[in-house]
Amino acid sequence: MAIHLLDAMAREGFEEVVAIHDGRSHLRAFLGLHDTSRGPAFGGIRRWTYATETQALRDCLRLARAMTYKCALAELPAGGAKLVVLDRHDLEPQAAFEYLGRYIERLAGRYYAGPDLGTGDSELRALARHTRFVTDPGPAGPGELAEATAAGVYSGMQSALLHLDGEVDWPRRTIVVQGLGEVGSRVARRLAQRGARVLAAEVHGERAERICGEYGLERLDPASEYDPPCDVFAPCGMGGILHDLTLTRLRCRIVAGGANNVLARALHGDRLHERGILYVPDFVINAGALIRGATFHLHGTREPVEAIERRVGATVASVLRLAAAEDLPPARVAVREAERRLDREHVGHGDRDEDTL
Repeated sequence: MAIHLLDAMAREGFEEVVAIHDGRSHLRAFLGLHDTSRGPAFGGIRRWTYATETQALRDCLRLARAMTYKCALAELPAGGAKLVVLDRHDLEPQAAFEYLGRYIERLAGRYYAGPDLGTGDSELRALARHTRFVTDPGPAGPGELAEATAAGVYSGMQSALLHLDGEVDWPRRTIVVQGLGEVGSRVARRLAQRGARVLAAEVHGERAERICGEYGLERLDPASEYDPPCDVFAPCGMGGILHDLTLTRLRCRIVAGGANNVLARALHGDRLHERGILYVPDFVINAGALIRGATFHLHGTREPVEAIERRVGATVASVLRLAAAEDLPPARVAVREAERRLDREHVGHGDRDEDTL
């Protein structure tokens, strides 16, 4: 399905969407600046092999908008953005990221770039050679970004269990962690240390074997990751994984993880609600790295991970209370509350339908 870009921008309140091309490095990318009414836009750089440019653009727009909501609910004086790089066979990554560093510098602080899928320390260092407006992976940067996100996810799980049962009691809980990357492995470690039974699925076999052995996790075949009965299903890999087919397989009570854009469409959050599965909105529970990074860049301080853990847990608890009081899907309530906060900052852009992109 094609995107009518200007219509989508007007409907969703986007300020700017840019297509970026560099012939020397064969770079093709999209940058979406969603909202800077509260402050500069923050968002990671995602490098991924997309089937089409339309798919990449749609991902860029959805992720940028979610970052604005994340900033609003975390009460940060900032907005959302996303830079998506099409990872093609002819891409020269080092040259491409250096080009992006020069491009970001010319934006003069409207956009701060950070890590995401396909953008790690090496890519961040290439960016940092040419721009000040990037997360430095070294000691001069904010540090502990993955740990901050994992702490928030763990705390959000606690809030969800307290919301349903009035207690956490980790030793009697079973958690399925999907994806053992930088965030997922840290979430799994925290849960295992507190006595929970952790089943972990990871597509990279060597990584799965090493981390499961190190933390005492039960290794789960990725082909069956949706099927085990559990208290919490924690998606910590790619987004868009909950859709018509996978929803029917879930046997959990709660969905709460570190991945972005977990729902293929907003209506899948409604379907989880109809099935009695509590969905903790991704842009609420995975805000830890954003809080750590934005606070560092805006105020020059490193907010302690423990403080971020408490902050995210409290926000999750607040959203779940509101949703329960109105018997509404938590994702719908979280979007509504974020837009209410944005509307206090500027005149809204009209009604928005989050399934239109």
